[in-house]
Amino acid sequence: WLGLKKIYSIANQGNYILRIELQDWRGNRRHIEYAFSLGGPGTNYSLQLSRMSGSIPNALPEHTELRFSTADRAGDTASDSNCPEKHLGGWWHSECEETNLNGKYVTPRSRGRLNRGKGLYWKPKKGRYYLLKSTKIMIHPTDLKSFD
Repeated sequence: WLGLKKIYSIANQGNYILRIELQDWRGNRRHIEYAFSLGGPGTNYSLQLSRMSGSIPNALPEHTELRFSTADRAGDTASDSNCPEKHLGGWWHSECEETNLNGKYVTPRSRGRLNRGKGLYWKPKKGRYYLLKSTKIMIHPTDLKSFD
């Protein structure tokens, strides 16, 4: 994890694409790409996204200012609860259920069940939970052809 200050410094040098790569416990790999902007410390590193492409349904609100929050510093969320405290990780939450890529790393119990609230997951509004074994979050300049 590079850190918000460094990512903010890099992202403000030009136009960048955000790519999130996910791997589930069955070895399936999927990705999603967004055009994005990242605010500075005065905005709690607010993130605004616009989906561009991908092989997984979107689980993050688009065209909405998402503020990064941690257990000791809650951001603005749709609910009154502190998502990072409840789900054990800082993230750009809008609601506590859509996605958690900075949660506690836990392995599935028997029959592949996972304590969703504590682990890593991706949950589209209309769809199933993707319980995750690994995640990768990357950025690259828009003038670069692709990540591949």
